[in-house]
Amino acid sequence: SETAAVISSYGDSVSRLRPPHGSEAPPVPAEHRKFVGYYRISRHYRWALGHVFRELRYPAAIVVEDDLEVAPDFYEYFQAVYPLLLADGSLWCASAWHDNGKEQLVDAERPELLYRTDFFPGLGWLLTARLWDELEPKWPPAFWDDWMRQPEQRRGRACVRPEVSRTVTFGRKGVSHGQFFEQHLRHMALNRRFVPF
Repeated sequence: SETAAVISSYGDSVSRLRPPHGSEAPPVPAEHRKFVGYYRISRHYRWALGHVFRELRYPAAIVVEDDLEVAPDFYEYFQAVYPLLLADGSLWCASAWHDNGKEQLVDAERPELLYRTDFFPGLGWLLTARLWDELEPKWPPAFWDDWMRQPEQRRGRACVRPEVSRTVTFGRKGVSHGQFFEQHLRHMALNRRFVPF
């Protein structure tokens, strides 16, 4: 409800889409009842990405969760890396997140540095319609982000990621019940300087 209120505060300048399944729980195997949230998330991503690429016909999408803060150059970064995804078949996505991006582990003076990683970082990421064509038919019912990290999906390709993250999460609560938040996620550095890529 808090996220919906913020979206509504923008009036007609932002569109809010509502999935046809509403808030009803998807089918979940009995042994996974405690993971129903992961099934909801995967179903929602499939619906949302399908809508963006099939109904709205966009060539690319940036996926942002509602518990992320973004850097001043978040959109500049994605605008710069998008042509790379189109031109380089050895890339399959770009992420705003650096999994090892704790303040003491990054060079905050070099926010323009970009790297290739064979790990799918998520937490603010860009994909193309071409990649969605490949992923949609086999999209998993749950644990979509772990599924994205499997070799069968990555197929030897890399993601672009920044030296200093362009997103940080403030989500202590959620489906994962704050797992890793205190010891890891809350210590991540967010780029504060605009880089004109």
